[in-house]
Amino acid sequence: MKTVAIIGAGVIGAGWAARFLLNGWDVRVFDPEPAARDRVEAVLQAARLALPGLGDVALPAEGRLTFCPLMSEAVQSADWVQESVPERIELKQKMFQAIQSTLDPDAILASSTSGFTPTELQASSNRPEQIIVAHPFNPVYLLPLVEVVPSDKTAPEVTERALQALRSIGMSPLPVSQEVPAHIADRLLEAVWREALWLVKDDVATTADIDEAIRQGFGLRWAQMGLFETYRIAGGNGGMAHFLSQFGPALKWPWSKLTDVPEMDEALIQKIASQSDDQAQGRSIEALEAQRDRNLVGILRSLAAQGWGAGQVVNQADAAHLEKSQVPQSFDQIGDLTAPVCTLDRAVPLDWLDYNGHMTEARYLHAFGDATDRMMILIGCDRDYVAAGQSFFTVETHIRHIDEVTAGAPLKVMTRVISAGGKKMHLWHEMLSGDRLLATAEHMLLHVDLGTRRSTPMPALLADRLDQLANAQAHLATPQGLARAIGDPL
Repeated sequence: MKTVAIIGAGVIGAGWAARFLLNGWDVRVFDPEPAARDRVEAVLQAARLALPGLGDVALPAEGRLTFCPLMSEAVQSADWVQESVPERIELKQKMFQAIQSTLDPDAILASSTSGFTPTELQASSNRPEQIIVAHPFNPVYLLPLVEVVPSDKTAPEVTERALQALRSIGMSPLPVSQEVPAHIADRLLEAVWREALWLVKDDVATTADIDEAIRQGFGLRWAQMGLFETYRIAGGNGGMAHFLSQFGPALKWPWSKLTDVPEMDEALIQKIASQSDDQAQGRSIEALEAQRDRNLVGILRSLAAQGWGAGQVVNQADAAHLEKSQVPQSFDQIGDLTAPVCTLDRAVPLDWLDYNGHMTEARYLHAFGDATDRMMILIGCDRDYVAAGQSFFTVETHIRHIDEVTAGAPLKVMTRVISAGGKKMHLWHEMLSGDRLLATAEHMLLHVDLGTRRSTPMPALLADRLDQLANAQAHLATPQGLARAIGDPL
């Protein structure tokens, strides 16, 4: 078990705490502000709803959360320290000196700073080699990007260990090769932000107009391809070279005010604040955060289904979690053939809820279908097998709905083979959340030749593995609710 110390528990620090904790790290939090504990607990509550259901595999068991009255207590023997105090360089330098007086020299000391360079952070340090920038994006527990910036004094092995650790908690670290103020992403954001402020100041657009332009237009494109790849497509078959030759001259036109900054006087502040209040339509910050998380989970899961963009990070995290889960990945990994096999271990995602606030009935079938797919893989009917021309088709399904479950709840499916032989595979699934039985499903499948689309006897390997499971589990009591008696013809 690894330990992280979170120094400063504002929005970003609390998000870091949730990201580490829900990925199995022990978390120690230091923040002298009285409201810090409540803020961390609120962020954790939101993260527990959103993050476990982002992928299709359960996260590891949560680490232990501790609130420390002293900073020295938080950082002592920690493997990683994540500093997220306000953006004042003197404060950060002073904090780093205090942290390093207690911190193990082999630990990583990272700053969430959005603007300062590691050289600036290291200025008063006796051990600059362990200091690095790890700049995340809000909400830290959902968004994968984190900019990792070393200086010339940062030890290369510290940078490499930081990259590995961040990947292990489901993030997408972006190494930044040169130190520049605000790194990469915030420099791009600042350009859009400045232009947006001018548009509001000059009464060209309201805050709502600008947000609509982003979220209904290029924001959707950027979520899946980014800037340069989007413009490459805009260049048609000529690609980026054609795009630049056709539209490059427009960069010299006076479209923007990127070199100017509007004065943030009281009138402009009140104008922006008033428009923003109108735009919120009375929704609280908590309500907006919850809606943001639902939106992000939906977008990220959609990208994961396509194996694209940030969805690749979700899939990579799933693959890593699957290796450590109770779900076997091959027949040889089934520990006990005489017991039901764990074929699904995940959490209920936010987009599986219905209008009653619990998992919709279609998702019960979805989860049981995934469990059946896992059993097919275990006996040898994997992607390569299907690509070669044979598979199983489900011909009959019976589901009993016994109890409800809501977002973020753990889901586990235990599967047994009722009977098998020739062309037939008869499975029984039980879905649980902790000790609660949520539903059962009985699936009857036929082995099929994909060329003729007709049933055909399964090969010896699949038949043998199914027979081993069916015979080993034959001593188990007949499941309550079994619709088809063992041995009945299809």
